[in-house]
Amino acid sequence: MNKETKIASLLGLAQKAGKIVSGELSVEKAVKSGQAKLLVMATDCSEATKKNYRDMATYYNVEIYEIFSKEQLGACIGKVYRAALVVLDTGFSKTIKKHLDNSSREDSHEK
Repeated sequence: MNKETKIASLLGLAQKAGKIVSGELSVEKAVKSGQAKLLVMATDCSEATKKNYRDMATYYNVEIYEIFSKEQLGACIGKVYRAALVVLDTGFSKTIKKHLDNSSREDSHEK
């Protein structure tokens, strides 16, 4: 199983377990309330969207990674498409980060 497939299945499991929020308002709320353990952003977001998520993640000290297209990111969690999602569970976020760290790293901030 390749790295992307593994990450996609972990995101799917986290979604089924109710440990993922997605959608702009939900992501922002989770980050600002301190619930976010990991922010995953699509690679094909607009630069303005990427800047917004990066700034928010930096300010609230949440690790952020950029992987998958919006369609792929949405498909991981059974949605149409998603620009970003947040993992709320520490266990899931550590496992997902372990696989993401083996790939290219966008930016990271230890929580």
